[in-house]
Amino acid sequence: MRRTIAFPIANWVCCSTLLTLGIAMATVAVSAASADDPAEKTPTKAELEKRFADSMSGVTMIGHYITGSLDKSKDLSEDRYEISKVTKEKDDTWIFNARIEVEGQDLTLPIPLKVLWAGDTPVITVEEISIPALGTFSARVLIHNHNYAGTWSHGDEGGQMFGRIEKTETKADAKPQK
Repeated sequence: MRRTIAFPIANWVCCSTLLTLGIAMATVAVSAASADDPAEKTPTKAELEKRFADSMSGVTMIGHYITGSLDKSKDLSEDRYEISKVTKEKDDTWIFNARIEVEGQDLTLPIPLKVLWAGDTPVITVEEISIPALGTFSARVLIHNHNYAGTWSHGDEGGQMFGRIEKTETKADAKPQK
C-alpha cells in the first residue's frame, strides 16, 4: 500500500517542481524580452533633451493667463510666445529665441532659461529673469504632450498660465493662394 501512495505523491512533487520552475523561467524570459523592447526602454537624458529641443523649436505657445488666484481673477487674458529655436547652452541652461508680446510690447530676443526635469517631463524654470523693457519674471512651466501649464510672477503680481504648443507655419509650409 505504501508504494502506491508514495509514487503518486513523488510524481506530484516532481511535476509541481517542474511546473514552478517552468513558470519562473517563462517569467524571466518575458521580463528579459520586455527589457530589450525599445518601447519599454526609459529614454536617456540626451534623448529627452533632443526631443525637447525638436518639439520646442519652430512653435507658438498659444494660451491664456490669469492674474491672481483662480477664484479672484477677473478674466482670462491671451498669451502668445513664438519660439523660433531652442538650444541647450550648458548644464540646465537653454537659449529660447522667442518673440514675446506682453502688455502691448512686442520683442524678439534670446532668453536664457533653466529647464529641469520631473522624470521625463521638462519644466521651464524662470528664476527672477530680467527681460529688457518688460521687467523681472519668475515662472514654472510644465510641458507635456503639446500643452503647457504653470505659474508666474512679475513684481507683486502673479497667476497661472496654460495653453497648447503648435508648430509655426513657415512660408514654405503655407498653401499658395488661388
